[in-house]
Amino acid sequence: MTPVVAGTAAGAVLALAALAFGFWGFLLTALFMGTGAVLGRAAEGRLDLGAVLDALRGRRSST
Repeated sequence: MTPVVAGTAAGAVLALAALAFGFWGFLLTALFMGTGAVLGRAAEGRLDLGAVLDALRGRRSST
C-alpha cells in the first residue's frame, strides 16, 4: 500500500469517527490507529521497540 493510499484511508476513517462519535471518538480512533501502526511495524521487524523505549526513557541510542 502506498503512503498516499494509506494516508487517504486513515483520513477517511478519522473523518467518519469524528462525524459519528464526536471529538473524543476521533481522538480514541487516532490513538488506536497509531498503536496499530507501531505494533504492525514491530511485527514486521521494521521497528525496534527496545530502542524506542530507551529513547523514551532518555537513554541514548548507539545507532
